[in-house]
Amino acid sequence: MISLSNQEFNQIEQIEIDLLLEAIYRAYGFEFRNYAQQFLRRRILHRLRAERVRSISGLQERVLHDPQAMERLFADLTIHVTEMFRNPGFFRAFRTKVIPLIRHYPQIRIWHAGCSSGEEVYSMAILLQEEELYSKTKIYATDICEAVLQKAKRGVIPLERMQEYTKNYHRAGGACAFSEYYTVKNNEVFFNPRLKEHIIFAQHNLATDHSFNEFHVIICRNVTIYFNKLLQERVYDLFHDSLSVNGFLGLGDKEAIKYSKMACFYSEVDKEQKIYMKEAKLDSNC
Repeated sequence: MISLSNQEFNQIEQIEIDLLLEAIYRAYGFEFRNYAQQFLRRRILHRLRAERVRSISGLQERVLHDPQAMERLFADLTIHVTEMFRNPGFFRAFRTKVIPLIRHYPQIRIWHAGCSSGEEVYSMAILLQEEELYSKTKIYATDICEAVLQKAKRGVIPLERMQEYTKNYHRAGGACAFSEYYTVKNNEVFFNPRLKEHIIFAQHNLATDHSFNEFHVIICRNVTIYFNKLLQERVYDLFHDSLSVNGFLGLGDKEAIKYSKMACFYSEVDKEQKIYMKEAKLDSNC
């Protein structure tokens, strides 16, 4: 009887994961092959148990022959955690350190990459409106998942979240009554339609798609933590190509560009809140 050591079992498991990701890419076009391995393994094993299949190979067979099973796995692999004025210190720093530097621009283009269900996008719209800049701003909000983009377009969130969100708003430097920005109906909050006027929601895959404009600000918070080093470098290179000189890059609290090969192109605007400015460099290799 053949028995496997733990190392051999782990090797087989890794082969199954690699084959599953390759199959997903070939059948559906979704690129997860350069996501962080521990994240992938955790989410795949969760889906395996939920689908009640015995092996990763069995999960592969199911998602290849059942598009709804693929949708469920896709939802597991595209984590969407967000909130209004998430990490209020970031928005306060943006208000005090970035806004004064872009206020004079005739037009402002902002890219929210990995926008999820849109709470942080609407937070930025509110901040810009309070700073009297929203009328000359375009916010491009993108995500890999069409379902969450449709939710973001609606601009509707549960009323039960608003107590927490109101606290975040004031901690982020908001001075108005937060209720001015929404109406309530049937325990749901509907953002004021004027907040949507300058937001463009679109599907974009950071793993495979390319630059589509030049931006003064790019915000991508707590997204690259799910990528391996190769994909992180690809994304930071994409952001560099997409930012104007003296443009601003905002990352999540668990992310930092200083370990990237692109780090030499940026200076720190706020070290704690992970806000950087792209500098002009004559040497492309720094």
